[in-house]
Amino acid sequence: MDSFEKCSRMPAMAQKRVTALIILILGAALGWYLYHSQISGSKPFKLGLDLSGGTQLVYRADTNAINATDVTDSMAALRDTIERRVNLFGVSEPIVQTEHAGALAGSPEERLIVELPGITDTQKAIQLIGQTPVLEFRLLKQGASVPTELSSTTIAAAFEPAAITGKDLTSAQLEFQSSGGLTNEPVVVLHFNSEGSRMFAELTAKNINRNFGIFLDGVPISVPVIRESIPNGTAVISGSFTPDTAKELARNLNYGALPVPIELISTQTVSGTLGEKAVQDGVKAGLWGVAFVGLFMLLWYRLPGLLATLALVLYIFANLLLFKFIPVTLTAAGIAAFILSVGMAVDANVLIFERMKEELKSGKSTKEAIEDGFARAWPSIRDSNISSMITAVILFWFGTSLIKGFALVFGLGVLVSMLTAITVSRTLLMALGINAKHGFTRFLFGSGTTH
Repeated sequence: MDSFEKCSRMPAMAQKRVTALIILILGAALGWYLYHSQISGSKPFKLGLDLSGGTQLVYRADTNAINATDVTDSMAALRDTIERRVNLFGVSEPIVQTEHAGALAGSPEERLIVELPGITDTQKAIQLIGQTPVLEFRLLKQGASVPTELSSTTIAAAFEPAAITGKDLTSAQLEFQSSGGLTNEPVVVLHFNSEGSRMFAELTAKNINRNFGIFLDGVPISVPVIRESIPNGTAVISGSFTPDTAKELARNLNYGALPVPIELISTQTVSGTLGEKAVQDGVKAGLWGVAFVGLFMLLWYRLPGLLATLALVLYIFANLLLFKFIPVTLTAAGIAAFILSVGMAVDANVLIFERMKEELKSGKSTKEAIEDGFARAWPSIRDSNISSMITAVILFWFGTSLIKGFALVFGLGVLVSMLTAITVSRTLLMALGINAKHGFTRFLFGSGTTH
């Protein structure tokens, strides 16, 4: 009977050891890949502005001419337009976001924040954003006449708020048309999206014989009279264009006409040297943190602590791999979150090992103590990690870009650490096959000053 039980147990133990060996080999492969990809530059980490260097531009958006109910949509369109604009110039991973500055920051206003990693020439960065024109279509007010001199003041007094803006534009192209006795006059033909086409058709149908001003950066390009409904969503900008100026206008409009005017209010430049030093300091802090956590686990929990340290290294490899492939834009706050998650990654092991110690004291075998230790520590581990994940989700949902980076890295760390603590640590412990009843084996499974 005893020999039969030994034969039936051996394959199970061998399977656990093979699984543990596969985990260790996989961990070594992940570590080699991370090192090789970073050294060769084939798959580098994405670094934020504070680590890679670059320029941050903060703009104030002028939403006075926009209905209050349309401000949110207009700011979203502004963000998308600027993002397309900087992408056309090959800026690596730009970050473009909007922000509402409330009463605590002064008078309420809408802001646009643009981060351009790798660009430390502030004037070049401003040029990338500032060349984008603001396109507006405004109806002349009922009873008003077209002012002889058009300025910001007279435009606001004579024309209604913008009925259609650049956010409704899909494309612009240079064409040559014959009109007013002119042959092959260069004009810019605008094509609107479905919403813009609907609005344009409705507006022209209801306002026949009214002047309809076309403004570019606040300057009137044309103030034609609406003679008939225009249902096809196409408008023509004509004026004193040469072929070159019309072509340039069409090109700039295709880059993205701004739905609202913006004004630069602040700039901040981070040099590449400062960014590199921040990366080095973060890596150094991470290495020291892992070293001290591993040393504590080894001295206090001995053999289980050693296996927990191996699981911690695998956790680090898995997290860094996720950062590369999601990809996660790492900032100084993100590195801080990662270092914090390294310390939290061993929390589950501490709970498990303390439960194991209590089970061994009660007289259970090592195998039973390991199984019961994991089973009884799991509810606490689960609840702790779920509460941390909820916090990370809330921070990510409501936070600014800086907070979002912290929350994403922290949330990923909590999720991966829960998996590595429950699966990797348990597999490695079970693969040992040690019965720590007395002597040296008992010492290896002790903790602190106890045996």
